[in-house]
Amino acid sequence: MSGTLYLVATPIGNLGDFSPRAVEILESVDFIAAEDTRVSVKLLNHFHIKKSLVSYHEHNHVTAGQAILARLLAGESCALVTDAGTPAISDPGEDLVRLCGERGVNIVAIPGCCAAINALAVSGLPTGRFTFEGFLTVNKKSRREHLERLRDEERTMIFHEAPHKLRTTLQDLCAAFGPERRIALCREMTKLHEETWRTTLGEAAARYETTSPKGEYVLVIAGKERFRGAALTLEEGAAQVLALQDQGMRLKEAAREVAEHTGLSKNELYTAALEKRH
Repeated sequence: MSGTLYLVATPIGNLGDFSPRAVEILESVDFIAAEDTRVSVKLLNHFHIKKSLVSYHEHNHVTAGQAILARLLAGESCALVTDAGTPAISDPGEDLVRLCGERGVNIVAIPGCCAAINALAVSGLPTGRFTFEGFLTVNKKSRREHLERLRDEERTMIFHEAPHKLRTTLQDLCAAFGPERRIALCREMTKLHEETWRTTLGEAAARYETTSPKGEYVLVIAGKERFRGAALTLEEGAAQVLALQDQGMRLKEAAREVAEHTGLSKNELYTAALEKRH
């Protein structure tokens, strides 16, 4: 019988966010696969965990993945960790998960920090529907093509960005979505100098023309306004609410989403949609 692969989320800055269950799993597995063993050993030392470490990252994931799979199939258990955050999310761990899944290995996620979700929660932007875009490529042509495909995206968008690329990224985002598009810049999340700035792309681009970015950023950007032009009637708004519900959104969330884009009352939309449905 094969062992279990545990995907253990690690702190994104504050060690106090590491859960007792995560500590228990790291103590109990046969070995730990780490993105950078030098980083992970500091986490293990902090929690007085002594465990065998193997390296698994984007430059060795093919050969290392096969080696880890072989040990799992032999009955050993493994915890996969990244330097910070949830393994397999915008991370080569997704390849290991796919490989293990194809061979029937049991895979268990141990929840914890995820910078994208934390940033979305504090952004003040719609959270009912969103898309995670990760890091934009450094290739200018590919980056702009990517943003062009997102020009009509109506869901809230989440990007990761490093400080040395932030200025260029904000300029490209401003060109793609317009200077009035709302953005929340979340910096150094869970750390001592954590900061969230809610503004527009134009203001953000202008600020960082003269200010040097510091720390890691998560950028949360409003989607394209769905409703423009003539105002909707309550009946039309209720129909939009029901259409979103049919796509899988909860009725209350759908009413809030339509309200944010139309100016109609969320409570009136909710009541009208209920009456229309029944």
